[in-house]
Amino acid sequence: MNHTPVLYQEALDWLAIRPGGVYVDATLGGAGHTRGILERGGQVIAFDQDPQAIARAQALNLPHLTLVQANFRELVPELNKRGISQVDGLLADLGVSSFHFDDASRGFSYQQEGPLDMRMGQGELTAQEVVNTYPEEALAEILFRYGEEPRARRIARFIVENRPIHTTTQLAEVVRRATGFRQAGHPARKSFQALRIYVNDELGALEQLLRSAEAVLRKGGRLVIISFHSLEDRLVKHFLRESAVLQPLTKKPIVPSETEQRENPRARSAKMRVAERVDGGKA
Repeated sequence: MNHTPVLYQEALDWLAIRPGGVYVDATLGGAGHTRGILERGGQVIAFDQDPQAIARAQALNLPHLTLVQANFRELVPELNKRGISQVDGLLADLGVSSFHFDDASRGFSYQQEGPLDMRMGQGELTAQEVVNTYPEEALAEILFRYGEEPRARRIARFIVENRPIHTTTQLAEVVRRATGFRQAGHPARKSFQALRIYVNDELGALEQLLRSAEAVLRKGGRLVIISFHSLEDRLVKHFLRESAVLQPLTKKPIVPSETEQRENPRARSAKMRVAERVDGGKA
């Protein structure tokens, strides 16, 4: 497994890793950040709700690594179970793992046929249930709120008229017809994003993670968050602005270099915000 995340060096540098320090990788994924922290002498507690990600990392047999199969919204209770109350840094790369997109059976990609699943973990709600059972008005609200899709009402009407819809490619085609085929990029991108965020309650989990960071970072500890769409970045920006204990270290988000964006088109939408715990807390 060889996975280099977006903004890799920048994230590790801003995390200010010190040998022997304890760090949380809230989004294990392909273990890129985790390995980077370990190589710089840190100890890592890595979270992922996907059992496949945990299994891949277990196979690496990395020292000083603790793996936790759980959503990062469970960060505080899971650390408490392990007798840990304070950490030196917390990093979260909120981008969907390439493993998820590449595995058609997970249902994240509108370009490969697969079941309408979209669950990152083992939750009960699937995209298929949302698409096939939610009222038109509720679907339109999800597409508009979480996908910022201006044609949400029309797409929702087309979805209802074409139910049942069982596969990713069926849904992508319905969205394509609803939007009239005219737009830059794939017309289903925003709709798929909206359903994924809703099914996994990604914004709710992110807000919980930020509150957890206030609770577990020791004084001087760093928080590094990499987001890939405006809803996440806005939430992080506003939270840090209002936090009494986390001080932003960058006025504007850090973005990938032109070289990285050229080599990895997925990096273009990435934004990284960094904060440090500044109040007394527990040293």
